[in-house]
Amino acid sequence: MAEVLLFHHAQGLTPGVRAFVDDLRASGHIVHTPDLFDGRTFKSIDEGLAYIGEIGFDGIRECGVRVADELPPELVYAGFSFGVLPAQKLAQTRPGARGALLFHSCLPISGEWAFGPWPDGVAVQIHGMDNDPIFVGEGDIDAAREIVEKAVDAELFLYPGDQHYFADSSLPSYDADATALLTIRVLDFLDRV
Repeated sequence: MAEVLLFHHAQGLTPGVRAFVDDLRASGHIVHTPDLFDGRTFKSIDEGLAYIGEIGFDGIRECGVRVADELPPELVYAGFSFGVLPAQKLAQTRPGARGALLFHSCLPISGEWAFGPWPDGVAVQIHGMDNDPIFVGEGDIDAAREIVEKAVDAELFLYPGDQHYFADSSLPSYDADATALLTIRVLDFLDRV
């Protein structure tokens, strides 16, 4: 059994994110899902990003980081898209991390956006679609490949398709087949970390 701190994407803590979390809990894992938007959800990524812009990217990311202060250090950090920012920061900088699950997004481990190198002993899975204009088109896939190349226990899984939030069952971008495979891989990961 793993204990997971999972951060939602820019559209908020949607019913689809909650359903994904319920699947993890049904397999016996403890999953914490802070709502960084205080109950707000948005109809589009652009609306969510506009809200994040009003509040401040750094402020929301740091709010997510502070959530971890009230939890034990031996966590798996997970994030959907925007939620990867606090998840990846915690996985790379908070001592005791057991692993990271990065969905639809990935930050580099070198250069201006980096939190530093990938830490030894922290397993990571990165999941995205092979034609997602954000994951592939904005360079997240390159960051993912860098992690896989340099980290000891790192996997990149690409799914056929062009949707960004493909694992959120409450959105039109949902892909049931890709999500079923993603969930199997995630549960295997959680069972071994």
